Amino acid sequence: METAPQSRVFISLSKNHMAGLSHYYDMDHGFCITELNSNISGGDLHAYFNQWGNITMCDIKACPSSPENKLAFVMLSTKEEADRADWAGPHRIKGTECKVRRIVNLKVSGIYFS
Repeated sequence: METAPQSRVFISLSKNHMAGLSHYYDMDHGFCITELNSNISGGDLHAYFNQWGNITMCDIKACPSSPENKLAFVMLSTKEEADRADWAGPHRIKGTECKVRRIVNLKVSGIYFS
C-alpha cells in the first residue's frame, strides 16, 4: 500500500460538466487566477478570498509565459463558497484586475493501489 501522490490535478470545466462529475466524485472547488501582479503574496490572496469562505489551499507560482506576472490556485472548502466568490467577480486584488477561472480538483483518499 502506498500513499497518494502530493501533486494535484486541477480541471476547468463548464458548470454542467462539473455537476455531472460531482455525481461520481467528491471534489474540491476553487479558482485558477492569472495576471496577478508580482507583488501579490499568498497572504494577500488569503485575505481577499477569505471573505467568501474557508480557504483550504493557496499556492502561487511564477507564470512561465510572463515573468512579471504570477499564477495562483485557491481552493475553498465548499462548492457554495466557491459559487459566492465566483459570482462576486470581476476580481480586483490589490488594485489589479485578475483573470479568475473556476476549477475543481478530485478529492483523493490517502491510500491508493497500483
